Amino acid sequence: MRIALGSDHAGFALKEHVKQTLQDGGHDVTDVGTESDESVDYAGFAHTAAALVAAGDAEVGVLACGSGVGVSIVANKVHGVRAVNAHDAEEAAQSRRHNDVNVVTLSGSRLDTAQADDIVAAFLATDFEGGRHARRVEQISELESD
Repeated sequence: MRIALGSDHAGFALKEHVKQTLQDGGHDVTDVGTESDESVDYAGFAHTAAALVAAGDAEVGVLACGSGVGVSIVANKVHGVRAVNAHDAEEAAQSRRHNDVNVVTLSGSRLDTAQADDIVAAFLATDFEGGRHARRVEQISELESD
């Protein structure tokens, strides 16, 4: 799977762990930065990764910042992206099944590597159910054109 990956300084260590795990799993990872734990703003990194997903250059995205909230807000500003700040594996899976999310965001301050691994694994392993949920996702997409 082609995966766009990005973080700010607060999510850097978790991003690096996730990147290695994904690469070890055979995924094609595009890391848009940041490249250290030196303080940076998250908006540019989150937007670049989300834009790769929206353009089809990545199938999904994984973003991290201190809380996961900031990168989620930025990603959700990109037309065609539906991001969730997942706190556990079930939330990530349900968001994929019901909302067809294509970006998962992680808290570098609150999640340990095992929790992040579980969240990302659930996110990648879960498919969109469609059905009644497809109508709702379409309604979300229609709001993007406003």
